[in-house]
Amino acid sequence: MSRRHDHDAGGDPGTLARKAELRDEVWTALTEQKAARFPGARNRISNFVGAEAAARRLRELDVWRAARTVKSNPDSAQLPVRRYALEDGKTVYMAVPKLAEADPFFLLDPDDLADPPRLAVSIKNATRSARRVAVADLEPVDLVVTGCVAVGADGARLGKGGGFADLEFALAREAGLISDDTLVVTTVHELQLRDAGVIPWASHDAPVDLVVTPDRVVDCREHRRSRPDGGIVWDSLTEDKIAAIPLLGRLREEARA
Repeated sequence: MSRRHDHDAGGDPGTLARKAELRDEVWTALTEQKAARFPGARNRISNFVGAEAAARRLRELDVWRAARTVKSNPDSAQLPVRRYALEDGKTVYMAVPKLAEADPFFLLDPDDLADPPRLAVSIKNATRSARRVAVADLEPVDLVVTGCVAVGADGARLGKGGGFADLEFALAREAGLISDDTLVVTTVHELQLRDAGVIPWASHDAPVDLVVTPDRVVDCREHRRSRPDGGIVWDSLTEDKIAAIPLLGRLREEARA
């Protein structure tokens, strides 16, 4: 059995356990109803049947048309969203998986790609078309696209447990790249959507504004939880997590200096 992604997460053990139960519930549903694509639902932001339809629905929204710069997660489920962003002339910032590099983002310029957009936006091919950039080199973001294992009608987001999406959000917010007005959207299968109040909430969790499925758009803003006030919530990070991400160690040393 593989180790849970939240093995080095900080926070209330009861909340962590409930989140783990929900992940298993969603992964089981996606698997049993054959809604997950290769390589399967478990232990990942699951690529789902209908991901392209959800991306097309997002593409039809005014908030999408108005955005010039998009920050996106690197998972396969949101690959169609990243592709459409480049095809529509938007600059895409894509996180390096697990924020594992000193410069933790890929910059994809729609006017300077080595491959067609459908290829350039995959992790495998991103290095051919993208350049690595530090947080300080990013431009303000118009739209944030995040992947979810599950998401609530109140905007509560459940990732796979590593905490990387919340860290990406915190880093960008601390750097002034994301404001209170920056919209956060996700694309998911209907099986990943939960009622308000079902998904547990922690102080460092970044909520979602719009949920887009192949069938509909759910606007969470009226009932959405508040975003974390500042940037990185250091108290929520374990030493193991900080040690695993070089950028975090450097930022903590700078904060202490």
